[in-house]
Amino acid sequence: MSEAKTLPQPRERILQAAADLLAEGGRDAVSTRAVSAAARVQAQTIYRHFGDMQGLLNAVARRGYADYLGAKRAHVGVGDPVEQVLRGWDLHIAFALASPAVYQLLYADPRPDVESPLVGDAHAVLLGLVESVAKSGRLRTSVEFAAAMIHSSGVGVALTLIAAQAAGQLSRYEGLSDSVRDAVLGSVLAEPQDARDLGDPTPKAAVHAIALKALLADGVQNLTVGERTLLGELLDRIASEGALSEPTD
Repeated sequence: MSEAKTLPQPRERILQAAADLLAEGGRDAVSTRAVSAAARVQAQTIYRHFGDMQGLLNAVARRGYADYLGAKRAHVGVGDPVEQVLRGWDLHIAFALASPAVYQLLYADPRPDVESPLVGDAHAVLLGLVESVAKSGRLRTSVEFAAAMIHSSGVGVALTLIAAQAAGQLSRYEGLSDSVRDAVLGSVLAEPQDARDLGDPTPKAAVHAIALKALLADGVQNLTVGERTLLGELLDRIASEGALSEPTD
C-alpha cells in the first residue's frame, strides 16, 4: 500500500501559489480568491498567516529576493572596490531578468510613498560598496550622489530589459547594460592614483577630500560632534571642486 502524499503546510502553499500567480500574471493576478483556490485554503488562512494581501506580497518578494541580496552582500569588502561595484550592477540586472515579476513588485510598484524594506537593504549594500570606492580614493563625487546615479540608472536599465524580454526582443538590447554601467561609473570614478596625472581632470584635493569624508564615517574619537560637522562641511566644499553637479539644499 503506497503512502499518501503529504501536502506542504498551508503557509508554504499560500506562498507558492502567490509566487506562481505573480510570475504568470503580475501583481493584479494575486487576489484573495485566486490564491485561496490555488493553495486550497480559506481566505481567513491567508490573513491569519500574512495579515493582508500586501503582507503576502511582501513575503513573496522577500523569498524571491533572498538569494540575490545574499549574493550581493557576500562580495562586499572582497577584492577591488570598483570591481565590487561592477559585480553588484551585474547581479542586479541578472536578478531582474531571472525574476521579473518580483523585481517589478519591488521597483515598479505604483506606491511611491512606500519603500520596501528589501529595497532599502539593497540600497544600504550599494552605499557600502560606493563608500569603499571613496575610501580607496577613486570617487569624484559624494557617496550618496554616486550611489543615486548607479541605482537610478540600474533600475532604468533593468525595467527596460524586462519589457524587452517580455516582448521577445531582448537581443535588440544586447550590450545595453554594460554600456550604461560603464558610462555611469566613468562619470563618478576617478582614475587610480598612478594614472591620475595622465589626463584625469579631477583635482587631487577633491578626490582626497571625498576619501577622507568616507573614512571619517568610521568614527573619529578625538573630534567633537561640532568639529566633525565643520570638518565635513569643509571637505564637501573642497570635494565640490571636482565633483559632478549635485543638488543643493
